[in-house]
Amino acid sequence: MDSGKPTPVSDEEGFSAALERHELLYAGLDLIDQGLTVFDANLRLVAWNQAFLDLLEFPDELARLGTPFEAFIRHNAERGEYGPGDIEQQVAERVEVARQFLPHTMERVRPDGQVLKVHGVPLPGKGFITIYTDITTQRNYERLIENENAELDRRVRERTAELEGANAGLRKAKANLDLVAADLRLSEARLRLITDTVPAFIAYIDRHLVYRFANKGYADWTGRTKETVIGQTVETVMGAELFQTLQPHLRKAQAGQQVGYEYSRVRADGRTVYARSTLVPEIGADGQVMGFFSLSLDITEQVLAQNALLRAQKMEAVGELAGGLAHDFNNLLTVVLGNLVALQEKHAHATALMEYVDPAIQAARRGVEVIRQLLTFSRQQPLEPQSIEVGRLVLNLTRLLRSSLPSTISITTQLPEEPLFAFADPHQLENALLNLALNARDAMPDGGRLRIEIAPESILAIGVGERPLAPGDYVRITVRDNGCGMDGATLARAFEPFFTTKRFDGGSGLGLSMVYGFVEQSHGMVHIESTIGAGTAVILYLPAGSPAPAGERSPACPAICSASGELVLLVEDEAEVRKIIRMQLVDLGYAVLEADNGVEALAMIEQVEEIACVVSDVVMPGGVSGWQLAERARRLRPGLHVVLISGNAQDSAAGLAAELGIDPLYKPFSKEQLALAIHPGP
Repeated sequence: MDSGKPTPVSDEEGFSAALERHELLYAGLDLIDQGLTVFDANLRLVAWNQAFLDLLEFPDELARLGTPFEAFIRHNAERGEYGPGDIEQQVAERVEVARQFLPHTMERVRPDGQVLKVHGVPLPGKGFITIYTDITTQRNYERLIENENAELDRRVRERTAELEGANAGLRKAKANLDLVAADLRLSEARLRLITDTVPAFIAYIDRHLVYRFANKGYADWTGRTKETVIGQTVETVMGAELFQTLQPHLRKAQAGQQVGYEYSRVRADGRTVYARSTLVPEIGADGQVMGFFSLSLDITEQVLAQNALLRAQKMEAVGELAGGLAHDFNNLLTVVLGNLVALQEKHAHATALMEYVDPAIQAARRGVEVIRQLLTFSRQQPLEPQSIEVGRLVLNLTRLLRSSLPSTISITTQLPEEPLFAFADPHQLENALLNLALNARDAMPDGGRLRIEIAPESILAIGVGERPLAPGDYVRITVRDNGCGMDGATLARAFEPFFTTKRFDGGSGLGLSMVYGFVEQSHGMVHIESTIGAGTAVILYLPAGSPAPAGERSPACPAICSASGELVLLVEDEAEVRKIIRMQLVDLGYAVLEADNGVEALAMIEQVEEIACVVSDVVMPGGVSGWQLAERARRLRPGLHVVLISGNAQDSAAGLAAELGIDPLYKPFSKEQLALAIHPGP
């Protein structure tokens, strides 16, 4: 390592060594795609790279040693870079600011829309380094994340332009030997400062895969200092596992090929980061590869943005699948539950029969909950959030788990002394925790420990780990087990819909996805920590809620009124579903008139004045939907009560619902729910 003090050598040896260092550093400087300039204390140009001229579109002849800073400002002003105004005033103002030699960072939008980040660093003894970075693509990606998923899908394909090819022109000495050698020694110090300042990872690796140069950014990226990188092999610096991944690319560079690739590594703090690298070989006069330059950029934010988009696209796909299944499946469950409940009511005293009927009813109702969870997960059915005491919910769930999980699994809780309230849908939270408990059970086939912990959490800055979370008060719920744990590859895909490591009959791969969907929809965050052989902790952050005011009571359920033979028009295209609803209406005391489509129903409404209420499905054949039927029926018979029933929340149209004042009843529903929909009470 050069100590910075000159070593006595002959003039010829000093010049050769300085020239080699000069050429090496300047070649590395021209590899970066940021523009760079160095001005001395008299504001005259002493160093620059080709990217500076390309990014700011300056003519090559303007860039010469000694060119005044004012010349570049005047060139920009004359071509309108600073907008309308007096050119002399624009030049004078900017030159005056530059003379202050103050550190500065700013963004400038050029007339063609290009966004440049300008970062100036003063040098000791006046003068300054300025780095120009084209951040147009970065700004586009930031806007991309804020747009809707459709906009994200369109914009994400606009990838960051590939790194520009290296311009490896070596500058030859044009002055006498002593002056050039002195200038090169000075240039070496300046270039070291420059390469340590630029936001890129630059290194030079010889043909034996030993580092001969590394800037500060490269050393920081590897978690080392420059002194502990230079002189070491790539395998030593990167580690044996990552070296195996990089080796095919390194071999291509050793063979004289320019290589571009992306890779990831795990930092000491456990966070995965991503980089895009380019390897550019250095070919000697004899045609042999002497080594290669390595230029890398941190693309972690870009990768996380792309992963967020892919996750959103998968959610959308699952949503479309759930919406397609929900209508038909809920119709089937309506028939199943309706017949089972009728059997239960008519044979309530048949104990032996009820031993078969009751579990079937419970299983069918569980099917209803699964469909609702799937729709909620895919954001096609809204949540019903409220302020809930999390500790009480966890205690109730723990009682259920103790009777459901194997006795070889011990269940403990850690609850705060004071009640904690979260603002979430209680049914979805209970289902989420149940899913996590069942996953923990599967991870501990031979038994183990399951622990549920609750604690308050105040987030002061945006973000927890790698995921964004708005500042505020949260309730942190941790479900922890000491099971088999997950490796990095499994952990990276844990929230993917339909991804599972279980046997084909052991799970759908939607459990964690549903948990993720519920927490995200609740404006919270879910995070997983796992170690192979040590267990897994799933951590949920939910927005804090407020306790209910003293004396507040839940509204009492209105009484179910029996009908007195009023005539109800039932409109349903599915014969078996229509049969079940007819049976419910008759049990409630109504007379029933049936139609299997909207057109037939409208004709009946016109002809039969005794119809007191219409109960209609939303989705029907024949060109007249339930919503259209309700609208036309109201025009024909103002004040006519209409109840709409649906197998899927997606069938509902929010605008029509508000206009008609109808809140649909979702299948499958009980006889009591149907009665309340027909007569909602005061």
